[in-house]
Amino acid sequence: EVFLPEELRAAAPVDFLQELPSYQSALRRRAAAGGTQERRAAPRGSAGLRAAEARGPEQEGGELAARPAREYPLTIAEKRRLRDCQQADIKYISGWKQWKRTSSKSLKKVLNEVRELLSYLELWRHDIHSIEGKFGTGIQSYFSFLRFLVLLNFIIFILMFSFVTLPSIISKYGIFNSSFAKIPPKNIEAHCTVYKPSGNMGLVYFYTYLKDLLSGTGFLEVTSLFYGYYTIDAAWLSILRYNLPLAYLLATFAYLALSLLWIIKRSVEGFKQNLVHDEDQFQSYCNKVFAGWDFCITDPNAAQLKHRSLQYELQTDLEEERLKRKIADRTMKEKLRIYSLRIFINIIVIAVLSGCFYSIYRATVFSQENSNVSIGHDIRTDSIGAANLLVQYLPSIVITLANFIAPQIFSFLIKFEDYSPAFEIRLTLMRCVFVRLANIGVLLFSLWSQISYCATDQCKACGYNYELYPCWESEVGQEMYKLMIFDFIIILAGTLFVDFPRKLLVTHCSCKPVQWCGLQEFGISDNVLEIIYGQTICWIGTFFSPLLPAIATIKYFFIFYIKKISLIHTRKPAARPIRASSSNFFFLVVLLIGLVLAFIPLGISIAHIPSSKACGPFRNFNTSWAVVPDTILGFPTGLQQVLHGIASEAFAVPFFMVICLIMFYFIALAGAHKRVVEQLREQLIMVRFDPLFCTPKV
Repeated sequence: EVFLPEELRAAAPVDFLQELPSYQSALRRRAAAGGTQERRAAPRGSAGLRAAEARGPEQEGGELAARPAREYPLTIAEKRRLRDCQQADIKYISGWKQWKRTSSKSLKKVLNEVRELLSYLELWRHDIHSIEGKFGTGIQSYFSFLRFLVLLNFIIFILMFSFVTLPSIISKYGIFNSSFAKIPPKNIEAHCTVYKPSGNMGLVYFYTYLKDLLSGTGFLEVTSLFYGYYTIDAAWLSILRYNLPLAYLLATFAYLALSLLWIIKRSVEGFKQNLVHDEDQFQSYCNKVFAGWDFCITDPNAAQLKHRSLQYELQTDLEEERLKRKIADRTMKEKLRIYSLRIFINIIVIAVLSGCFYSIYRATVFSQENSNVSIGHDIRTDSIGAANLLVQYLPSIVITLANFIAPQIFSFLIKFEDYSPAFEIRLTLMRCVFVRLANIGVLLFSLWSQISYCATDQCKACGYNYELYPCWESEVGQEMYKLMIFDFIIILAGTLFVDFPRKLLVTHCSCKPVQWCGLQEFGISDNVLEIIYGQTICWIGTFFSPLLPAIATIKYFFIFYIKKISLIHTRKPAARPIRASSSNFFFLVVLLIGLVLAFIPLGISIAHIPSSKACGPFRNFNTSWAVVPDTILGFPTGLQQVLHGIASEAFAVPFFMVICLIMFYFIALAGAHKRVVEQLREQLIMVRFDPLFCTPKV
């Protein structure tokens, strides 16, 4: 190790960044430009060099940079000197450059004012800032995520309404001199085209309307809410022909692609933060001690909670270090014991999941068989009507019970698996995500097994069970509608009949058991899984119920205020909160998993299951996807050959290879960037331990 003499150590420059090649290049460009005013104004000290660097570098073409002084990382005194020098430099540039600089400043000012005005129009801006100030950025990230889902569902609703619902309504009522065309199904058995919706006729009780509103049957079944309403094949707007089946399918692909791109766009920033924040234990400790405080907190109770949160995180780090040492010191006998115990617990988890899935399957089969029997019968008594409504809601009830009971069992079993605290949370959350989203898949599988079951030749001629499901797409849409409504009812009932009574008991009752239970915590992860479950239902159900995104928008709009009231008045923040930087990325990853799982049932419904021959825009096609090749057949011959070439293996294989090469390139680029980050961290560590690390070598 080489030590510099004291006189050379004192003569070392204060700012070692001035020795970088980029800084020297900037000095050479500034010298070549002949900026006499800058040479005269800038002092030779460290502050003067930084101000000259901010003022002096010229853009390509000899044009001076027009950035305002407030955008530079300088002190107030340096910014004032920089502003004076910039104003003095104006007299040395041409009139065209002066006008261009003035126009650029005016345009930036206008854009900033417009951006500031639009920020005031942002949904729930004040409410979210208030929540952030009282409870920190972790809980604020949940409400921001909820706002994102409201906007996403609203845009999906606008998309489906504009391209599917509105043309159907306009053509059916002859608005704007429009008309519609219905093409009778060809080469299809007559019994397959019979569809008699269970619309209410004659005198109807008020209870029947309420039952229809909750179950999606009756008068709602024949409205534009469900798939069966869209039975036209083409809409004529003056002389323009609008292909509704193709528009229906393309709108479905469009809202799925829009959701995918928007989620990826929002998750990129969180992924970058997680990549950069992949820190060692010492850096994690320093960040918690010196940069762990949330300066948005203004509420004393929230500040005390943040103190406990930091203390918990430090204890967790120490516990993880203790577990790492314990794992390193394990004998072979202890390893066999813990691995055997984990295998046994995972067998129990699989058994719990199997029980949930089987219960949902049996409840769905029972509900479909018995509710279809009662359709069309006149309901005269409230007891029979209530029993019928209960049968229709049986799958939703069983799914809700499974979503409540299974996570409690997982949280209990994870304690015996001897994982680290952080891994315990992640594993439990992933199990809860799986059980919630898989329950929807089991429900759809149960429905499809009933829809595809054919025991007679007449049924096989249709391709699906036409007796029980003459319009099976509307039946699936009704199930998704009931899941959406029941999920909202459960959230509202939990706040009104659980949280508020518990708050009153804790406030006014001094009994030790009541005070020991205390207020229920506002678990961010549980609430996020709750709304992601509802969003997955919306993605799947929009194809079968085009106006379901409007219901989801209204639902999440009310959930925002329900959760806000619950957080402020009836619950307390969780003692183990998660950071906003990691929580936002986790929310979007789970949401992306829900979207990817939604692709599977939609793809099967569109490409595999025969479409209903008695209703819907695809009744003249074997499957919904068949409208695409049928439309291509109407194109010119040259365009058909191009499209068939794109869909052939001769194009697909090279395209796949090019995509793989591009993907490997970006993976290698990401690895190189990660290595650069690691090298910079090592250099920072060297700077911390050796103050002479970055001094010039003499």
